[in-house]
Amino acid sequence: MARTMGTWLSGPSSEPASGYPGERLGLPQQGPGSIARFGRRVGAILADWLISLGLTAVLAVSFGLMSRDDLLYSMDFRNIALLVWLVIGVAAVRLFGFTPGQYLLGLAVIPLDGRDHVGLGRALIRNLLIVLVIPALFTDEDHRGLHDLASKTAVVRR
Repeated sequence: MARTMGTWLSGPSSEPASGYPGERLGLPQQGPGSIARFGRRVGAILADWLISLGLTAVLAVSFGLMSRDDLLYSMDFRNIALLVWLVIGVAAVRLFGFTPGQYLLGLAVIPLDGRDHVGLGRALIRNLLIVLVIPALFTDEDHRGLHDLASKTAVVRR
């Protein structure tokens, strides 16, 4: 008796692995606690970057480290801004559960292992992977990037 078997030529299954993003994680489909969508996440990271650039510029000019003209073209300025972004992101996620940009867009970072908050080590791993950009672009069916998978976190709506 012959049986039909799918092959790699059949392509991926047309059936979704779960009904909605976050269902496998026990999160609601919509409203507070539901998985944040890609657009909001990108908006939050852009807001965080602009905040970091502004803060770095104000501090650099105030302390006489750079002139206003040097800010646009200085690689040092960009590197310092990246460090400021990293410190703000790690500290804010550890202390409050969200970055300033996530706060503005109504998002939060939650641990998925039953802990009360995201620890310092996980917040650091998460943000270091975001710095590399590429890990954040690859997501699973729950819209979690590689940085979320590595740190056992999810970004949800508040």
